[in-house]
Amino acid sequence: MNLPILEISDSFADAAIPAGFSSKVLRYRNTLWDTQIGLADLSDADWLGHFGDFNPLPDNLESPLAMRYHGHQFHVYNPDLGDGRGFLFAQMQDARKRWLDLGTKGSGQTLWSRQGDGRLTLKGGVREVLAALYLEALGVNTSKAFSLIETGEQLHRNDEPSPARSSVLVRLSHSHIRFGTFQRASYYDDKAAMAALVRHTISHYYRECEDEALGHAVPALYERICERTAQMIGQWMAVGFVHGVMNTDNFNITGETFDFGPWRFLERSDPNFTAAYFDQNGLYRFGRQPTQGLWALQQLGGALSLLVDQDQLTAGLGIYTPAYQASFAGQTLALLGLQPGPTLRDDLLWLQDLYTWMTEAQPGWAQFFHDWMGGEASAARAADSPQAALYQTDSFNKIRAGFDARSSLNTDRLEHDYFQSPTPVSLVFEDVEQLWQAIVESDDWSRFEQICSHIESARQAYGLDMLSS
Repeated sequence: MNLPILEISDSFADAAIPAGFSSKVLRYRNTLWDTQIGLADLSDADWLGHFGDFNPLPDNLESPLAMRYHGHQFHVYNPDLGDGRGFLFAQMQDARKRWLDLGTKGSGQTLWSRQGDGRLTLKGGVREVLAALYLEALGVNTSKAFSLIETGEQLHRNDEPSPARSSVLVRLSHSHIRFGTFQRASYYDDKAAMAALVRHTISHYYRECEDEALGHAVPALYERICERTAQMIGQWMAVGFVHGVMNTDNFNITGETFDFGPWRFLERSDPNFTAAYFDQNGLYRFGRQPTQGLWALQQLGGALSLLVDQDQLTAGLGIYTPAYQASFAGQTLALLGLQPGPTLRDDLLWLQDLYTWMTEAQPGWAQFFHDWMGGEASAARAADSPQAALYQTDSFNKIRAGFDARSSLNTDRLEHDYFQSPTPVSLVFEDVEQLWQAIVESDDWSRFEQICSHIESARQAYGLDMLSS
């Protein structure tokens, strides 16, 4: 198999040696996506061998590769980065012949580990599984948690009670190439490497941008990345997701939610909510995420200007705001099961009223969308909601008028068991901590499994994820 990464590995990757683990217990296996990439027939023992010991998959990478990249971290440029506790383990194709990367987190030290131990806490792995599953269920473009294995080591961390249980995570995404990968080539003024990276990205992920002349190909690629990034962030804002660490090395070129650690889902609307305790100035706060996405793209554009004049990239940035607005409106309406209004402007004006009301009235975010799936078709359901009193106020009249003006997409969805339940999936901080305490205190994984099952029910009910489309 001609694996894409091998085309650029000499310039952008280093061989890595997986850690050996004292024990391996399979805690999560993605049975939706193992089928998509042809691994459903693996026994659990073989699964542990490939994703715990990292024995190579047949006809795939013989050795894992730790990617090289740079990045802006909280707006400070850092040239001393790279995969320090992960690597690219394999590349696969799904049923639609799209390339997918299997990358790790917590698989041991690499050349880029600096002083880190290269490990991942079990709690960190559990949190990423939950967030990725829920984002996918809500139709957000995201990397997938593919495998989580507890590894038996005791880790010491400053931000968790220690010693902490350990794990190794495998995530699945269409590409692990980051904005920071381009920034590294620019930093070293390596035009040949940059051109090879651009050609590689276009050939495997954006074929529509192919052109013999880099002066045409680079701006076309940049426009597509700007569009995909804007779409992703529009989706985040509609579902109330706070990434936490929007450094340029945490953006990938396919616009997938990627490499998130201190994520949160909003309990209630708060533009100033910050997910990471170390983000003391609120740089990556919820309401600033669209601005930060644009800033990250500006840094990518600066890197690409190694090959083309900066003014050739202006059109790409111009795409960002309308693409973001369309995504934000479309995602919100999809979560409410509503047809768009006459124009995007009409929808945006109504959404301004909606989200202003949500900030002022403070309904539970997930509960509101659950209550009003289908708009007026759910009026009776909303009347039985735990927060029904909020819907009886005069301030809610504008929102009801918006429901009246938009027809439901598919009221049959309301018959699904998920919408028959009075409450939706909740992954707010307290819920995640509660299930984690059960694991810590008695190794009780039942709450984790229940939430995963509830998320799967939501995925089926919404029908918005990639496998349903």
